[in-house]
Amino acid sequence: MEIIDAGPPSAARIAERYERLLVRLRAAAGAGGHDPARLRIVAITKTWPIEVARAALDAGLTLLGESRVQEAEPKVAALPEAEWHLVGRLQSNKVRRAVRAFAAIHSVDSVELLRRVDAVAAEEGLGPRLLLQVNEAGSPTTAGLSPEAAAARELTDALRDVRAARVVGLMTIARMGAGTAEARQTFAALRTLRDRLEADAGVALPELSMGMSADAEAAAAEGATLVRIGTALFGPRA
Repeated sequence: MEIIDAGPPSAARIAERYERLLVRLRAAAGAGGHDPARLRIVAITKTWPIEVARAALDAGLTLLGESRVQEAEPKVAALPEAEWHLVGRLQSNKVRRAVRAFAAIHSVDSVELLRRVDAVAAEEGLGPRLLLQVNEAGSPTTAGLSPEAAAARELTDALRDVRAARVVGLMTIARMGAGTAEARQTFAALRTLRDRLEADAGVALPELSMGMSADAEAAAAEGATLVRIGTALFGPRA
């Protein structure tokens, strides 16, 4: 059993965990028939202080993720060399702040929000990468488009209309407590939906943001390209 750090983890400890995790996840991706080199880890630094985010950068992790715009802003200002990803729900009144702060937003969960983010990106002269969040597991407590809404004509039309932002893929969250088989089924369904959307809308959607610390290997085996990891890198949050 791994010894849990008494305090915030050091860069050396983060680097050790990262290397072990990346090897394991890329092996799972290869065993599932996917290109291991496409899998990247987004280190989720939410609730951790700036010092831990800096330690993650020092450990070689360049993709850092946050769940809340207001918590992220001082970290983004302090560590502009990182590539910052928003992985939590985006409220419409924080779209402009999110577009300014984040290179990628994983949580676009409606056509209306997609159009709003694109309009603000155009006004700001920025081109954030966007992922559409799909509630593939059908969880009543999880945000996201239903699979039916994600496959609807309204969304495919909206994808073609995006001008400033770039929609690059889909994101989902497996049901909390799901076993490996159920998680894999959820992730496989998202990949199938992505393939259908690419064909219907005529756009490339290369990214699949799937999996967290508890189900990362299941996500890797089903073709995840972005895996959102917090606890397995930094230990349990206070």
